[in-house]
Amino acid sequence: MNKLLWNPWHGCHKCSPGCLNCYVYYLDSLRDKEANIVTKSKTNFNLPLKKDRNGNFKIPSGSQVATCFTSDFFLEEADEWRNDVWEIIKKRSDVNFLICTKRIERFNECMPNDWNDGYKNVIIAVTCENQEMADKRLPFLLEIKVKYKYIFVAPILEYVDLSKYLDSQKIDLVSVGGESYANARICNFEWVKCIKEVCDKYNVRFDFHQTGSNFLMNGILYKIKHNDEYLQAKKGMKYLEKMRK
Repeated sequence: MNKLLWNPWHGCHKCSPGCLNCYVYYLDSLRDKEANIVTKSKTNFNLPLKKDRNGNFKIPSGSQVATCFTSDFFLEEADEWRNDVWEIIKKRSDVNFLICTKRIERFNECMPNDWNDGYKNVIIAVTCENQEMADKRLPFLLEIKVKYKYIFVAPILEYVDLSKYLDSQKIDLVSVGGESYANARICNFEWVKCIKEVCDKYNVRFDFHQTGSNFLMNGILYKIKHNDEYLQAKKGMKYLEKMRK
């Protein structure tokens, strides 16, 4: 499956501990750009509908599109644009849209009129970087109507006990990731292992999507280049699988 990125708007506001070293703020600072100003994309707002010279969609059928990953899909500033995005998502029913949010409490007021039990091509992921944010946000995730529900423990700041949420059998995937770039806080592999053990207990899919820049494993602190964070996380996954055998 192709994994692509679509940002119909850009910019966000920090709202919890996980936002402290936000990669969007960091990268925008390198371009002398204000990351806290929310702006609609001038060129890619309708990206999923764009076609190439041969008349084929630039985003192929069967792709998974990470949606609004340089903002938050449920920001209030985006209320005037969101209905148009829902129409685009509905038109591209052959593409899966992954929407990740820290503002899941706004979900019900931001849905299209024909949402019902959810579009079959929409995945809602909620981020919870520590136990406090998990206990604040995940009860909302359990209650909303959506076809697929993911939990992102990212950037992971401590061990997060997801037992009572996974016990609901409403969660399809848990994905863990460390923090990137300047001043990144440590991602401890022990936390990752413990979360995977809970996922295994409740038969929930688990993914370790990136180590972060500062990765602690077996008592050794590794400095990971950003381009290697995904690769090193996959090595960590293989290590976990070997431990199970």
